[in-house]
Amino acid sequence: MNRIPFTKMSAGGNDFIIIDNRSPLIEAAQAHLFAQKVCRRKLSVGADGLILIEESSRADFKWRFFNADGSEAEMCGNGGRCVARLAHLKGIAPRTLTFETLAGIINAELLGERVKLQLPPPSPPHYDLTLPVEGKSYLLDTITVGVPHAVVWVEDLATIEVARLGRIIRFAEHFKPAGTNVNFVTLKNASTIAIRTYERGVEDETLACGTGAVASALIASEKKGLPSPIAVLTQGGETLTIHFHREHHSLKEVFLEGSANLIYEGELYSETLS
Repeated sequence: MNRIPFTKMSAGGNDFIIIDNRSPLIEAAQAHLFAQKVCRRKLSVGADGLILIEESSRADFKWRFFNADGSEAEMCGNGGRCVARLAHLKGIAPRTLTFETLAGIINAELLGERVKLQLPPPSPPHYDLTLPVEGKSYLLDTITVGVPHAVVWVEDLATIEVARLGRIIRFAEHFKPAGTNVNFVTLKNASTIAIRTYERGVEDETLACGTGAVASALIASEKKGLPSPIAVLTQGGETLTIHFHREHHSLKEVFLEGSANLIYEGELYSETLS
């Protein structure tokens, strides 16, 4: 029976299955379906996403990142921190490393169990989009940090129906065809925000979203006047740190910092794919 070695990692409550696919264990054409099957909770390992480490001629390694629904994503901040730490632990990359993604070359630095990850330059943000949802108008800010995000400012995170409202906004006509991730955000103090995120591809609320934390922090820096670094409290309980440099209204040198935790290693049996 064929077995596929894997590592399970978690960052801020986002969990990932990571496979060293440099000597291909998973055929490229089958990767989407493979991700769907192994990310199923209760029926397989279960995860928010699958990460394949592959060879690169441009960086220390290349990744392919798949959401739990099998869709391939350009970037994932929490997944990026996990794969960077694992690649170093496995001798694939040095402590300061680069990896190739659909969003470009990503730089990362290991700080013990924490990883500081540089994000692609963000798109110019768009503010105060009015979106009608169930007879009520929501005010959204949007920005792309490797992947698209909408930010909705709310007074009370605890009462927001993240899964229901997030799904409506994610599939709204304005964001078609790609859709968007949706972050519900509240201001805690002059250096801290708290967020809950509906993630495209997972199609549900997750305990954390790295790029969502970055998107929300960058919007907060402009709309609420918060300076770098900004602390972001996630639903999973971890505090992520967002560093950036503002030059007039341009945002540069954007970094996401947080822990990346090893959970376990194992082998996938072919039965999990049935």
